[in-house]
Amino acid sequence: MSRLTSKNRKYFRFPGRNIILFISVNLLIFLGISCGTTGDIRDTIIYDKSSYYYIDFKEYPSDRSRLPIGIFDSGTGGLAVLNDLLGYELPGGGSELAVSDSIANGGLRDESFIFLADLANMPYGSYALENNSDLLIEHVIKDVQFLLGNKYYQSGMTADFSTDKSQVKAIVIACNTATAYGLDTVRRFLQQAGLDIGVIGVIDAGAQGALGAFSQDENGSIAVLATDGTVKSGAYPLTISTVKTKLGLRGNVQIFQQAGIGIAEAVDENIDFIDRSAFVPRSGYKGPADTGSGELKIDLSILDRYSFDMDNGAMLFEGEKLVPANMQINSVENYITFHLVSLMETMRNTEGVEPLKSVVLACTHYPFFEETFRETLMRLRNYQEEGEYLYRSLISEDLIIVNPALIVADQLHHMLDGNNLLNKTGKAKSEFYISVPNLVNRQIVLREDGSFTYEYKYGRKPGDIQEYVKYVPFSRSSISADILNRLSVQIPPVFDLIVRFNQDNDKTKYLDENQKISNQ
Repeated sequence: MSRLTSKNRKYFRFPGRNIILFISVNLLIFLGISCGTTGDIRDTIIYDKSSYYYIDFKEYPSDRSRLPIGIFDSGTGGLAVLNDLLGYELPGGGSELAVSDSIANGGLRDESFIFLADLANMPYGSYALENNSDLLIEHVIKDVQFLLGNKYYQSGMTADFSTDKSQVKAIVIACNTATAYGLDTVRRFLQQAGLDIGVIGVIDAGAQGALGAFSQDENGSIAVLATDGTVKSGAYPLTISTVKTKLGLRGNVQIFQQAGIGIAEAVDENIDFIDRSAFVPRSGYKGPADTGSGELKIDLSILDRYSFDMDNGAMLFEGEKLVPANMQINSVENYITFHLVSLMETMRNTEGVEPLKSVVLACTHYPFFEETFRETLMRLRNYQEEGEYLYRSLISEDLIIVNPALIVADQLHHMLDGNNLLNKTGKAKSEFYISVPNLVNRQIVLREDGSFTYEYKYGRKPGDIQEYVKYVPFSRSSISADILNRLSVQIPPVFDLIVRFNQDNDKTKYLDENQKISNQ
């Protein structure tokens, strides 16, 4: 931007005051967009009528049964939760999940959904690692604001927003980390706004599922596999203890937590943790390595126990397969293997350890790879060194793997039914949105691939109210081909809804045909 100096000021002499005033006003508007304001995002949403985030809650729809259900996650993992909501059946139901105009599955078949993936700000689990949990909570409130509001953008470069998005009748926080840090804050915010909207998290459901493996006096262990943020919050041990008391269980239930750093990130193709184009160790990698320390160290002395896939770029390393050096994990499966072996080693070195009865997949990205978790645990149960089963005594033969979403679906149906909010008039269309960097905001710092740099993402200050991101519809422009291919294979009913959103919904008519997601 050129400066108005004495040399060029003569060109603005008439009508000088008006032009200077015009420039000043527009500069202030630009600075407002770029720099934002300071304060509490909750107050901004409720009271600041000049803000993008403002919602007039007095005008919120009162007849809500036909409104959609809002779901959000830090990435695409929450789509696995949506898949289980679509597949929910009332007790005694026997229908299978069908991909059709009306998904015949039982209790939630007539509901529509608005899904938000805050991919630009993910992984949420790393905010605690970087001592910035307050910023995470601010992101969570902004996610809720999006679901409650009617605004969205067409792209990260669009200056004007659209206002025809439906508001929601209930919210599912399909993220364990967001539940751990933000659920109570969200409920207090809704109370402050005077809005009677039910909110369901996933941690209580995970705790209930984990304890379902125990009889009243039975001893055993529970493993919680979660993001680093969820582990650091302590929410799962506290909730499991509370639910155990409510259920009247009297046995010795031990809890082990394993921070699965890199798993969710690899599922969503985060470049800090996975790069499918790489075949040699690379700079900028932030996952486990043999040169790492603490929970991020690959222990070369137990390399056989990991049994990593060393081929086709799944593990980046120097040297030979049998004696690798500078190892970097580069596949979801190898991340899972690393963390399950780390968990087993922790248990093996714990005095008086009880056998593992249940494993909670306490990140909504993990159920995409539930079979990989199961198969790896069974491999470790049968793993031998010098004729001795190293981990067999630590893993119960009747081990269960808990996907909290199945219980969340039951809780959601119960809440809607109890408040006369079930949609009984026919199925509306579901919609899918994702966050992308706000390219109108000149303060953001991006990598060459267009994503936030790690330092910028986790170094932002809470209370600096800015539009860091824009929420835009799913499209081939906003989601990578690798993620779309995975979704089409792993959760075809949800993928079918995404395709219909791109092909049939008026909100995506602006997309070019090559940007629209299709079955081809």
